[in-house]
Parts: sequence; C-alpha cells; structure tokens
Amino acid sequence: MKRTFLATLCLMTGMTIYGQHIDVQPTPQQVNASNETLTLTGVYQIQGEQEANPYALKGLKTLFAGEHNTGKGMKIYIGERGDKAIRKYNKFIPKQDEGYFLRISPKEIVVAGNDEQGTFYAVQTLKQLLNDNQLPITEITDYPEVRFRGVVEGFYGTPWSHQARLRHLKFYGENKMNTYIYGPKDDPYHSSPNWRLPYPEQEAKQIKELVQVAKENAVNFVWAIHPGKDIKWNQEDRDNLLAKFEKMYGLGVRSYAVFFDDISGEGTKADKQAELLNYIDEQFVKVKKDVTPLIMCPTEYNKSWSNVKG
Repeated sequence: MKRTFLATLCLMTGMTIYGQHIDVQPTPQQVNASNETLTLTGVYQIQGEQEANPYALKGLKTLFAGEHNTGKGMKIYIGERGDKAIRKYNKFIPKQDEGYFLRISPKEIVVAGNDEQGTFYAVQTLKQLLNDNQLPITEITDYPEVRFRGVVEGFYGTPWSHQARLRHLKFYGENKMNTYIYGPKDDPYHSSPNWRLPYPEQEAKQIKELVQVAKENAVNFVWAIHPGKDIKWNQEDRDNLLAKFEKMYGLGVRSYAVFFDDISGEGTKADKQAELLNYIDEQFVKVKKDVTPLIMCPTEYNKSWSNVKG
C-alpha cells in the first residue's frame, strides 16, 4: 500500500497495474496474475464466519450477493492469522501490521489478513477487482509501508458537515487509509470558548455515529482538543480536561490528541504543556486499558517559526 505524504496529510495516489488486467489502488506490494478470469455463480460457501472480522465479513457478503452456505458453490475462506478457516494459508500472509493475502482461483477465494484490518483491506481489494460479475485469477500479497495514513480535519473556517464526514470515513476505508483526526478549529467544543463543556445532545450523537462508522471502515477516529487559547495551568482546568475526555470516552472515542498550535500567551509555555500531557497520560491514558497513546501538536511545530536559540 504505497502512499505519498505531505506533512501530516496523506495524499492518496492512484496507480494502475498495467498488463495484468487488474486495477488496484493503492498499488499492492506483490501481484501474481494470469490472463484468466473467474465468473461468479451466485452460490457460495463461506468458511470462517464465526472468527473473521465482522465488518470484513459484512462487506464480503454484500460484494458476493447470492446464496450463501448452501453446501455447494464457490468456496470462500475468510479470517485472520491463526483462525481455523485460513490456518493452512498462514505461510502466505505477510507478518506486517494490516497485511493480507488474497487468492482468487477457479476453485476458491482466500481472504486472509494478518489482523482484522488486513482482512478488511483484502475485501476492499476484492471490491476493486470485481467487474461485471468477474474476477481476475490472481494472488495478491499486500501491506502498508507507512503506519498512519489519513487526514486531519484541523483547518479554520466552516467545518465539514456530518454527512461529509461520514462519506470521508467510508472513502478512507475503501482506500486503505486508517486514521482520521477530528480537530476543526471553528468547533467551539473542540477549542475556545467551550472546550471545557460537553457537546450538546445532537452534536454528541453525531460524534458517536462517526466513531462507529470509523470502526466499521477500519479507521481510527482520533478526537482532538485545542485548549491553549485560554487554559489555566491549575488543577481546575486539569479536571475540566479529564472530564471532557471522559465525556468523549462515553461516546466511544478511544484515541485522543491535544493541540497547542496557533495560540499565544500563557498557553504557549512548553514546560506547562509537558506537565499537562504527562498528567493526562498518568490519570487517563494509562488508566483506560483500551485507549491508544496520546497524540499532541506543540505550539512551535515548524522549525522555521521556532526560536532555536532561546
């Protein structure tokens, strides 16, 4: 899954595999294709339903509409490394995170991920390969070269609409991008004046839906807070920040970021920022067993703007 990046923004590049009758984006690491094709019959036997990534399985069933598990028809094996259904294919599965092995042959289809995201990505590749009820006879081994691939919604001006965000998340999943950071500067509950306050009911409901749709599309939803404009370096605001994180946790958020960019005054003190981040790590991140490591953006994140002699 090869990508070109600019700063923290991942820019997807579409690349076609010429001469092999297949078109997959981003370009897989290894493709072994023939000139033959497989015509789908509409009758399938799916092996591995009990263990495989449920969102990958749902996508597979949507892709292969027809009769399933009738005891006849094309056999489709799906699962993650170690699962019973695909155990005999373990040696073909790349060991890199989010990697997968995909085999399309006249006898069977194998959708085998190194982990749940890998299985999901294999299904996305199948989706791209399917054309007019036909699939190319091929084997694909793939894994990402860059760990984090996605978008930061961190601009000024009118934030994206809820529907636009939902479509973005689905697009990321379809194109094997795994990260979305929510941080629109003009969301008053992300930044000043209301970062200390919980989201109103309607906005909270929308964030909960975004978290779920992100999960369904193998995207890590990261919620960011931007408290530096008016933060007070005292226990009250520490408690305010942790309380806000708890509210977001209740909405399903499991990944967090703290942004100190584009501020001036008291909030720019690097030592105070570090103290706060350590406090959050000790009192929240390490306490919650299912929260990912904290992400932060410092005030001076561009060397040309910083006082390197200071």
